[in-house]
Amino acid sequence: MSMNSFGHLFRVTTWGESHGPALGATVDGCPPGIAVTEEMLQHWLDQRKPGQNRFTTQRREPDAVKILSGTFEGVTTGTPVQLMIENTDQRSKDYSEIAQTFRPGHADITYMQKYGIRDYRGGGRSSARETAARVAAGGLARAALDQLMPGVTIRGAMVQMGADRIDRAAWDGDQIGQNPFWCPDAQAAARWADTLDALRKDGNSVGAVIQITASGAPAGLGAPIYGKLDSDLAMAMMTINAVKGVEIGAGFAAAELTGAENADEIFPGNDGAPVYNSNHAGGVLGGISTGQDVVVRFAVKPTSSILTPRKTITRDGQPHEIITKGRHDPCVGIRAVPVGEAMMACVLLDHFLLHRGQVGRPATL
Repeated sequence: MSMNSFGHLFRVTTWGESHGPALGATVDGCPPGIAVTEEMLQHWLDQRKPGQNRFTTQRREPDAVKILSGTFEGVTTGTPVQLMIENTDQRSKDYSEIAQTFRPGHADITYMQKYGIRDYRGGGRSSARETAARVAAGGLARAALDQLMPGVTIRGAMVQMGADRIDRAAWDGDQIGQNPFWCPDAQAAARWADTLDALRKDGNSVGAVIQITASGAPAGLGAPIYGKLDSDLAMAMMTINAVKGVEIGAGFAAAELTGAENADEIFPGNDGAPVYNSNHAGGVLGGISTGQDVVVRFAVKPTSSILTPRKTITRDGQPHEIITKGRHDPCVGIRAVPVGEAMMACVLLDHFLLHRGQVGRPATL
């Protein structure tokens, strides 16, 4: 098994390399009759594409998506949807010096250990360039969610850069689209700009924490024991390049709470639906959605491609010192926000289809 696919009924297989002619996704299991166009998918890809500001890699890719199959007269047919994004701004020569050397913090050494061969041009299949295909597939999932679960809203934000956290009391959703960091705290965004400017000058990088929230998701999505909504969300986020940790709701902070503090008390609502006084569970109990916001956070490590000399070894095991050249994100977490949103969309749609197939009715309460 090649392990290039995820999802159960809405199944996404990504393909392609960073410096190959193209990359893309094959989506199988998308319901028929979903209105979708290349322009609709392009909207989401434009949020992820590189080179949009000084804080991201200056590789210039239009990330123009093409739908090659699975639609007719503007709607899906129920057959596999093939999505393709051509690479147009590769600079493979930037990586010629690492053909025989492993970059610390990258998958170079593990790909060689596993396969005995690696594509050193930008990391090949291990490059974050692969995530463009996920965003395209996520756009298709969003189109399906709009028709099958209207009212669901998925929104991502960067809530921490390095050790600098946002002020939760200052959260302003309108700010997210007003700065290059997807930051809901204007003052934090200003500090982060200064931080990244200094790091860029030093040829260094920094990590980040991203929060993805799905509002309006119905209760009942997910299943015990091995089909939990939160376990699939954790897996989906963990597969994003450079992610080293995932938490749901209160996450690791729940370990600091007492049972009385952590319990999300339940009250009757005016319409008969339950009302919760808090959401430490992140909208999931026993692997099944509660109807509250589904909240996921993931930690992204600092970009490993930096201009500071690092100790490493060559393919023949000799000690070496390396400086990684090329065009890289000083904080890869910035462009991870739309990727996290795409993975949330794919998982929610997949679990909606699973729920509908088992229970035979929309999720309730």
